[in-house]
Amino acid sequence: MSERAARRRPAAVLEHGAEPIPGLPEPLPPGERILWQGRPVFASLARRAFHLRAVAGYFVLLALWKLVTGLYDGAGWAAAGLDAFGLVVPAGLAIGVLALLALAYARSTIFTITDRRVVIRFGVALPMAVNLPFRQIAGAAVGVFRDGTADLPLTLAGPDRVAWLHLWPFVRPWRLRHPEPMLRAVPNGAEVARILRTALEQAAAARTAEASAEGREAAAARTGPLAAAA
Repeated sequence: MSERAARRRPAAVLEHGAEPIPGLPEPLPPGERILWQGRPVFASLARRAFHLRAVAGYFVLLALWKLVTGLYDGAGWAAAGLDAFGLVVPAGLAIGVLALLALAYARSTIFTITDRRVVIRFGVALPMAVNLPFRQIAGAAVGVFRDGTADLPLTLAGPDRVAWLHLWPFVRPWRLRHPEPMLRAVPNGAEVARILRTALEQAAAARTAEASAEGREAAAARTGPLAAAA
C-alpha cells in the first residue's frame, strides 16, 4: 500500500489472519513508525467493560435479600442461610464467564499508535482490526483511573462510522448514534495519552503545512501565465 493511500484510508474494521507485525493486519508503509503498542490490563478491563464488581455486588445483595425475607417469613437461620447460599453456584458461573471473556479479550487485543494512525486489533474467535488514520480523528479524550490505567475515546470526523456493536468492548459506552472507538484499560494511561496527543498535534501541523504548500503552488500556477503575459 502506498504512503498516500495509508494516510487517506478511512476508518474501517478489517478481518484478518496472519499478522506481519503483531497487532497490525499488514506491513507499515515506508516512513511510518510505531510510537507505542500495548494490551489492555485484565483487571481494569474486567471491572469497567465487563462490570465484574457490579455483578458480584448484585448477587451479594440478592443473597442478603433472600436471607432477610426468609427470616421475616419465619424460617430459621439455617434454612434462610441455606436458601441464600443457593446463589453461590449461579453467581460463580456468571462471574467466571465474565472473567474468562475479559481475560480472552485482554490477551487477544493489541493497541497500536503510529505517527499516522491508531489501530485496535481485537477479537476472540474472529480477530479484527480497526484502522483509524489521524485524518479521521477529530479529537481524543482521556480518563485516568486510580490504578494508572486510562480509557482514551476517539471522536471520528467525517461521514465514516464504525458500528457500535462491531467495536464493543472497545467503544465509549452509550454513544450509539456516533460511536467513539476507545482504547480501554490502557496501562500507563497518562504517558500513552501524552504520546497520542503529541502524535495528533504533529500530524495536524503537517497537514496544515501541506495544505499551505498546495495553496501556494495553486496560486503560483494561476498567476504564472498572467505574469508572463505582462
